[in-house]
Amino acid sequence: MASFGSLKQSIFDKEARKQQYQDYVRGLNAFDRHKKFLNDYIDYYGKQKSPREALPIRTDQDTLREGYRFIRTEEDDKYPSWEQRLVKRYYDKLFKEYCIADMSQYKTGKIGLRWRTEKEVMSGKGQFECGNKHCNKRDGLSSYEVNFSYFEAGENKQALVKLVVCERCAEKLYYKKQKEKEKEESKLKETEKHRKKRDRNESDDEGDIAYSRSKDRRKGKKASISNADDKTEDDENFDECLEGMFP
Repeated sequence: MASFGSLKQSIFDKEARKQQYQDYVRGLNAFDRHKKFLNDYIDYYGKQKSPREALPIRTDQDTLREGYRFIRTEEDDKYPSWEQRLVKRYYDKLFKEYCIADMSQYKTGKIGLRWRTEKEVMSGKGQFECGNKHCNKRDGLSSYEVNFSYFEAGENKQALVKLVVCERCAEKLYYKKQKEKEKEESKLKETEKHRKKRDRNESDDEGDIAYSRSKDRRKGKKASISNADDKTEDDENFDECLEGMFP
C-alpha cells in the first residue's frame, strides 16, 4: 500500500505537469494553438491523416501574396470578394510616391521594387535615406524616374516610378545597361581594328604585285636586247658565207 507521502508527491507531480502544459498552450498564438489541438486529437484517436495534409491551410499572407498587384486597376476591384477586400485594404495602407529597391541581384539586371510602408515613411527611408533597402546613406541622394518592367499575374507590365538613391546605388541601378554599352563599344573597336589590319594587308599585297610586274617588264627588255644581238651575229655569219660562195 502506497504511503501518504508518495500519494502526495504523485498528486503534486500531476498538477505540476498540468500547469506546465497550460502555460505552454497560453504562450502560443491562436493559429499555433489550433494546430496543436488538431495534432493532439489525431495522435489520440489515430487512424486518419492530419487535416493539414488533407486540407492545406491558407493564411492571410498567402492571400496577400497571390492577390497583390503593384498597381491596382478598376478590373482588380471589380469583384470585391473577402480576399480582394483584404488585399485592397493592405494596398491602401502603402505610400505610393517613392519606392524601396532590392538590388541584391543588380549584376544580372534584376532589381525588385515595392512601395513604402508607414514605418519607412516616418523614418524617411526611400526619401531622405537611400531607397536601396540594404543602404542607409543620407548624403549625395538623387531622385530618378525608373521605367519599371515586371511580370505579374501572368502579364508583362510597365510603370514609371520614382526612386531616391545615393551615387553608389545609382551605379548599381544602371550597372547592366552600362556593361552592355561598354561591351558593344569594345566590339566595335575590335571590328574596326580588324578592318584596318585587313586593309593594310591588302595594300601590301598590291605593292608586291606592282613590284613583280615591274621586274617582269625589266626581264622582258633584257630578253629583247639579247634577241637583237643574236640577229646581228647571224647576219655577219651569213655575209661571210656569201663571200665564200661568190669570190
